[in-house]
Amino acid sequence: MSTSTGDTPAGEATPTDLRAAAADFTWLLNRFATETAGVVDAIAVSSDGLLIAVSELREHADSERLAAIVSGITSLAAGASGNYGLGGLNKVIIDLEGGHVLVSSIGSGAVLGVVTDKEAKLGNIAYEMTVFANRAGSALSPQLVLELKNTVGAAKQSQQDRHRHQSRTR
Repeated sequence: MSTSTGDTPAGEATPTDLRAAAADFTWLLNRFATETAGVVDAIAVSSDGLLIAVSELREHADSERLAAIVSGITSLAAGASGNYGLGGLNKVIIDLEGGHVLVSSIGSGAVLGVVTDKEAKLGNIAYEMTVFANRAGSALSPQLVLELKNTVGAAKQSQQDRHRHQSRTR
């Protein structure tokens, strides 16, 4: 089936639409991270454990490590759910001496991972995570998740290239 222009099958997003949606998703994540008091870092991770969006609060390597942590937490939560019949993931909150790690489902199997400082008001953070999930998660589709993975991968490569260039010019 085609649209009236015959270019794209009905219901499929064009590459331009996907790029715009990926930029919007990343912007929403950055806005959440920078405007929510107490947030130290925030990322979005796909169901296969790969980064789909990162805040600009930390280095990309920190985001990669946080993605592995969030993926592990998600897996543990799924194990507990399966073992005890507790249903799907809502939120996981880890209370640590110096802060918190929160993980929340945002749609299409993706999760939001957040690190906060110790003074963070968890009720406010959890509320803002829910607002983010409602805004950004409703747009997540398998095609958008793939576009986001590609966008994060390209950004990582660009950052590595800049570091190599800076190392050579010193």
